[in-house]
Amino acid sequence: MKKLPIGIQTFSDLIEGDYIYVDKTEAIYNLFAGGGRYYFLSRPRRFGKSLLLSTIKEIFSGSKELFKGLWIYDKIDWEKHPIIHIDFSKIGYNNPEVLEKELDIKIEELAAEQGITLYKGKTPVSKFGELIEKVSEKNRSKVVLLIDEYDKPIIDFIAEKKIAAANRDILRQFYTVIKASDQYLEFAFLTGVSKFSRVSVFSGLNNLNDITHDEKYSTMLGYTHEELLFYFDTRLAQALKKRADQSKEKLVAEIKRWYNGYTWDARHFVYNPFSILNFFDKNRFSNYWFTSATPTFLIKLVRQRSVNVEKLEHYRAGESFFNAFEVDNINVASLLFQTGYLTIEKIEESEELDRIYTLSYPNLEVEKSFLEHLLAEFSSQYPDEIGVLVYDLKKYLYDNELDTFFELIKSLFASIPYNIFPADKESYYHSLIYLLLTLVGVNVQCEIQTHKGRIDAVIEAPEYIFIMEFKMDSAEKALEQIRQKRYYEPYFSRKKPIILVGVAFDKEKRNISSFKAEQVKP
Repeated sequence: MKKLPIGIQTFSDLIEGDYIYVDKTEAIYNLFAGGGRYYFLSRPRRFGKSLLLSTIKEIFSGSKELFKGLWIYDKIDWEKHPIIHIDFSKIGYNNPEVLEKELDIKIEELAAEQGITLYKGKTPVSKFGELIEKVSEKNRSKVVLLIDEYDKPIIDFIAEKKIAAANRDILRQFYTVIKASDQYLEFAFLTGVSKFSRVSVFSGLNNLNDITHDEKYSTMLGYTHEELLFYFDTRLAQALKKRADQSKEKLVAEIKRWYNGYTWDARHFVYNPFSILNFFDKNRFSNYWFTSATPTFLIKLVRQRSVNVEKLEHYRAGESFFNAFEVDNINVASLLFQTGYLTIEKIEESEELDRIYTLSYPNLEVEKSFLEHLLAEFSSQYPDEIGVLVYDLKKYLYDNELDTFFELIKSLFASIPYNIFPADKESYYHSLIYLLLTLVGVNVQCEIQTHKGRIDAVIEAPEYIFIMEFKMDSAEKALEQIRQKRYYEPYFSRKKPIILVGVAFDKEKRNISSFKAEQVKP
């Protein structure tokens, strides 16, 4: 049985070490088969970007034997080219001065590896251009340029705008060299997590082909469902041995629910490779990708910007949403998409109108983990405490024990520091309730429009349907609104008991003051 390549990012190590390699060489071949030369691809962290560049590096190094048995093996001439490979995850960038110094050191190291001497006293930008030219001339061949994590010095300081902006300005000058070196370059590929606007970072590189949303390359990173079944068949069989009461179909469906769902064209979907590898290694469902680098600043940003967390589940945006990411004006939803916490759910398009995109969470792993951390941030709890609370809430809601259910919620609200809890903002209460109910795992819909008004929340549990209305100060008024507008009528067809719940919040106490509930019959 081939080994699982957890943490393996070097193609030669993966092949020679007898690790599983999901063959992506046909998609790589398509990059240069059509004559393309300059490419950019954005994908979330731990999606295989570094392995992709390592694979391209071996192709242009002429390492044919490493590809024996793979799609590309007999499709190209295996012409060897000199390669310049820069990985920004291995370059210091704590501030602009460090970044500039580290770039200078890196360029000098690359020159030394090639046996080339660069003129002293030049800036890293000019040395970079000189390096490309001299490597090409020495080898009498055009250069292949590979840049991994191009945006790391920016994205890692996105919460500290001055450092992020200064690092961005340095990189903008650095990347300008690529276009100026056209006559010496055979091929260039840049990868990163974020997709900054062309004016922001790539203003001098207007010949770059951005394939982030290109359908031809939509599955070049990540595992498709077919690849999961083919390459991990023995691992699936092994996982089933410990689940004697579960069929293969049910196990695969559960894996899909947890880890599939990423898409950049709303047609082709892929699994997160890091989570899949860890699932098969540990043979249990858990939040592998999310916990590998929890984005603390991003969670804080959602609360600080008062982002409506209910709308993130089906967030609608126009075409410019994907091309307007800026350090100085961060769209939180755009940042969530680029970092992998949201993905494209569907695309609406017509000949007359621009495309409209609907975004949502890609899978259970991301949704559950993200909402748990959000709730912890909103309530000043620890994520593990949230897990226990959610378990108890689910039990009492399913049993229609609303007294205990609301007591638990009140205890949570009581623990929230006053300085982060706006007393008069009903939306803050709504966000907390929404996060709690979503994590409980019930089918919850918020702010549902009807011809008679807007329902605050409809919750469908296995045995009951709860229709909730939230008001400042009066539970009776909340309940009366449900009665008068007959919000419950569309749910009679469900054939379940319908419980109407009016909930009142107290501005002074910053908590639920009371609730009233009654059952309604058709």
